[in-house]
Amino acid sequence: MGKIKIKRKSTTLDMTAMCDVAFLLLTFFMLTTKFRPPEPLQVDIPSSIVSQAVPSKDLAVIEIGGDGRVFLDMDQQSINGEAVRSAALDLMGKKYNVTFTPEEKSLFNGIGPFGAPMSNLKELLSKPTEERDAYAAKLPGVVTDTTEDWRKCELFDWIITLRRINPNLKVAIKGDVNSKYPVVKNVIDILQKQNVNQFSIVTNLEANPLAKK
Repeated sequence: MGKIKIKRKSTTLDMTAMCDVAFLLLTFFMLTTKFRPPEPLQVDIPSSIVSQAVPSKDLAVIEIGGDGRVFLDMDQQSINGEAVRSAALDLMGKKYNVTFTPEEKSLFNGIGPFGAPMSNLKELLSKPTEERDAYAAKLPGVVTDTTEDWRKCELFDWIITLRRINPNLKVAIKGDVNSKYPVVKNVIDILQKQNVNQFSIVTNLEANPLAKK
């Protein structure tokens, strides 16, 4: 008895639904992605052969510009349901008698590095987006003057406040290659006065000349 031949049919796959899903995902990511805000302080960091990565969370970064100004940045994480940045702003406001609105606290969560004394921070946050960078460029940076009493130093207060909110906080220093030694030493002294003796130095990675080829 001869075999019955089954007629072959071409196999087709309808990709319409998959294309729709792909475009929906693309649209979702385009609408929800938050780009890192531009850094108001341009820092040309030095190079080194150290390859240890700086932590991506639980981190505060002290930026030192070539002009001697100091900026402060912190990651945008939450602890116990509250954003670290806005919680720190609220505590610093109470210490320096500056009241911040919920809108200003929300804005502070996303502005990136800032270099404003507490006396100018509220005005900085009140500026429209297109004027904020120009205003920030005129500010002297976070106050690091310790000539009278280091306990009145604003950078000291910012770091110790962040450490109280997040006991796992780590600190990194991002200094310009043209930063003056006294400024860098002053920042390190401020950290050491609150027993922060371990911190990272942000550098560009370069090839190790002693590495085996």
